[in-house]
Amino acid sequence: AVQLRESGGGSVQPGDSLTLSCTISDPTTSNFYMGYFRQLPGKEREGVAIIRGSDRRTYYDDSVKGRFTISQDNALTTVWLRMTNMKPEDTGLYFCALNTRAWFVMTPAQALGARSYEYWGQGTQVTVSS
Repeated sequence: AVQLRESGGGSVQPGDSLTLSCTISDPTTSNFYMGYFRQLPGKEREGVAIIRGSDRRTYYDDSVKGRFTISQDNALTTVWLRMTNMKPEDTGLYFCALNTRAWFVMTPAQALGARSYEYWGQGTQVTVSS
């Protein structure tokens, strides 16, 4: 079974930076879209940043534009989410997500929607607090 192995996360202060990474366990897995969602207790998972493997098209939630950058290796097995100028509202459980079927170009709503993804990481906690 395909697994997404996440690393990074932790506690930081406002204004600090942090990088998350996620690697697909099977490098032969198709990777059309990959990225991160975050979730707060009692709330739905929301899309943060997604990257399309074939052309590196990126999608960001408005709340992180200009502060977060998602990137991917050439083998399409690992993504990194670089988070800068972090704010308390960035706090949450961050999940890596992978879509292996959508060969077409998704709309932003589709790409940042949890229903578009078949595989999920175990989640890593990010806390921003002074």
